[in-house]
Amino acid sequence: MVDLLPEVTGLWQHVEATAREHFRRAAVAEIRTPLLEVTELFARGIGEATDVVGKEMYTFLDRGERSCTLRPEGTASVVRAVIQHGLLSQGPQRLWYGGPMFRYERPQAGRQRQFHQIGLELLGFADARSDVEAIAIAWDLLADLGVGGLALELNTLGSPDDRVRYRSELVAWLEAHREQLDPDSLARIATNPLRVLDSKVPETQTLLAGAPTLADALSGESHERFAAVRLGLEALGIPFQLNPRLVRGLDYYSHTAFEITSSQLGAQATVCGGGRYDGLVQQLGGPDTPAIGWALGMERLVLLLSQADRPSVAAATPDLYVVSRGEAGEAAALPLARQCRAAGLAVELDASGAAFGKQFKRADRSGARFAAVIGDAEAGEGVVVLKDLRGERPEQRLACAELAATVLQALVGPLS
Repeated sequence: MVDLLPEVTGLWQHVEATAREHFRRAAVAEIRTPLLEVTELFARGIGEATDVVGKEMYTFLDRGERSCTLRPEGTASVVRAVIQHGLLSQGPQRLWYGGPMFRYERPQAGRQRQFHQIGLELLGFADARSDVEAIAIAWDLLADLGVGGLALELNTLGSPDDRVRYRSELVAWLEAHREQLDPDSLARIATNPLRVLDSKVPETQTLLAGAPTLADALSGESHERFAAVRLGLEALGIPFQLNPRLVRGLDYYSHTAFEITSSQLGAQATVCGGGRYDGLVQQLGGPDTPAIGWALGMERLVLLLSQADRPSVAAATPDLYVVSRGEAGEAAALPLARQCRAAGLAVELDASGAAFGKQFKRADRSGARFAAVIGDAEAGEGVVVLKDLRGERPEQRLACAELAATVLQALVGPLS
């Protein structure tokens, strides 16, 4: 778990603000859920046989002897909230969320045990167009942020009936090749055989090239639905690659599954993943409700943006730096700063009481365009000295009441 220091939070805020604007344009409303939920929510929603529930959750008993878990992902919490507050009685829901999640994983670049996600959930939408829209929102957001080398990998997991048929075929094939499987894949045969397809072991991946595919088990209706998704993406000009081995790691997915990757840093990295989860709302006690969603990982996304050859996001800098010295000057400085902030200026007040020289050095390092200087003499006359720290504007001596308007006018006008 890591601290986000001021030098990096500017980029985080840029990503968050861009996402918020894309959701606004798509008429998607924000929902905020607690960090802590009852453990049963994730056991039922994500699946007890998944790695997330079996190995990675932060779970403990509270003082009431109730089993609680720090949320490892956002979808189950959003669905719980939608059911609990009866939102679906108001019609389909277009929701997004953001914030920290927790998994006990092996930390590595772009992956920590407290990590952050931004996610979209469209609940109550069954048409294939909603799959396309959800993918398009993610694709456009990442492109707008400047993520390069984007690629969309697409698959269908079919209906629950399709997967029952496929599971039987896959298990029989895996059992016939037990001697060649890695230990994790062997353990998954009995608990979650579709997850074997997602193995990262090279030898297992090579072996799986000969395994039966889910596409062969799909019903005609599932084939038609997937074709509609592909046609929708083609109509929007969003390129995609079919990946029959792509499975999502959580049990609640069905039909469309996708990942958006970036090769911006050389090695391909997944920055966004999601899919359809038509059975989850009913599984958690709500009405039978179709739904699709995705989540992107902030840490990996920020890592891509910070290391790539792209314009940096400047840290917040003040418009005005207030320098003061002397009892009367220091007493007048805070009211002056407050007055300018109320007018809409970003103002940093130096309250160190240091000599003017040291304060001016800090003013220069702050990046502020202007410095307002007030000492005892200026305070006595009700005036302030305005210095241009970045241009050739001549030094001005003006009434304190005129400072904010003068700076605002200068900021929107020419530099000299």
